[in-house]
Amino acid sequence: MAEQRRLTGYRRPDGTVGIRNHVAILPVDDLSNAAVEAVAHIVPGTLALPHAYGRLQFGEDLELTFRTLIGTGRNPNVAAVVVIGIEPNWTQRVVDGIATTGKPVTGLAIEGRGDLRTIEAAARIAQRYVQDAGELAREPVERGEIMMSIKCGESDTTSGLGSCPTTSEAVDRWVEAGGTVLFGETSELTGGEHLIAERCVDDEVRTKFQKTYDDYLATIEATGANLLGSQPTQGNIAGGLSTIEEKAMGNIAKTGSVPVVGVLREAEAPTRQGLNFMNTSSAAAECITLMAAAGAAVHLFPTGQGNVIGNPIEPVIKITANPHTAETMGEHIDVDVSGLLRMEYSLSQAGDRLMESIDRTINGRMTCAEALGHREYTFTKLYPSA
Repeated sequence: MAEQRRLTGYRRPDGTVGIRNHVAILPVDDLSNAAVEAVAHIVPGTLALPHAYGRLQFGEDLELTFRTLIGTGRNPNVAAVVVIGIEPNWTQRVVDGIATTGKPVTGLAIEGRGDLRTIEAAARIAQRYVQDAGELAREPVERGEIMMSIKCGESDTTSGLGSCPTTSEAVDRWVEAGGTVLFGETSELTGGEHLIAERCVDDEVRTKFQKTYDDYLATIEATGANLLGSQPTQGNIAGGLSTIEEKAMGNIAKTGSVPVVGVLREAEAPTRQGLNFMNTSSAAAECITLMAAAGAAVHLFPTGQGNVIGNPIEPVIKITANPHTAETMGEHIDVDVSGLLRMEYSLSQAGDRLMESIDRTINGRMTCAEALGHREYTFTKLYPSA
């Protein structure tokens, strides 16, 4: 196994550890996007996070939006947050949720003030936050203090044979080091869901997992939809995955061999160390946004045919074992393990390559997605708005 290099990160007031130091400008709703983007334009070094929702939602759909917003601000990769919303009450709710971490956060409502006054006030606060964040120093941290998430995309036969098993090496090592890992993609477990159920640490977790999976599939089937062509996707089929069961085997292959210790709602932070299942869509941007909102600070993304996904808060490390993808989409691939399929090195050695990339990312090296400006930030919506 490769020797671990010294790791550094940002230890937040609540004890969580981040690997980036963003000052986020966070809109509560879609009406506030323009103000948020204006502030980020005025104050370099801030990160605007526009999104499409936050108005006339209700019930669990509204609660999920709040969990996503608050969780994004709470993520340990965020040093400070300016929250802007159209209404004061919802704005304050987001501020209060983030404030429990002890990090700096201020909220501003547009009603009764207008965009221009709001932008001016927010920009002055953001400037100070950026200056203060610049004085925060990295300090030595351990792998187990950093939460990781995993999701695959644009999968093909090389995913299940190479990039997903390589990811499983990192998952097992991360959990062994005392860390926490999130996985999801509920519909893409179809045909292999029993394998995850068998790995649940006890009957309570197993029952919760099975109910979560069954309810998700029931929702899909209630629409009368046929997943063929959607699961697996046309890209999956072109890459040699003809059934959802084949795709599921690759998906599950990346989760390692450790027990599943928890089952989470969308954007819910885990409470148990180890491998946790989160109920998520298989859409890449939605899934990673939810996992970042749960506190994940680094993401592993094995791909076959090639995927360009990134996230504004959580660095995304992309891994492929497809030599064609590594050659033609090299600017998107952080770790090429195609040599594994040519038998140039072992699976453990492929895991060493991935761990080296993870460690370098933790210490500040930008991922391909970060360097190319990929900041996909997409909310999950459960049902139509009122």
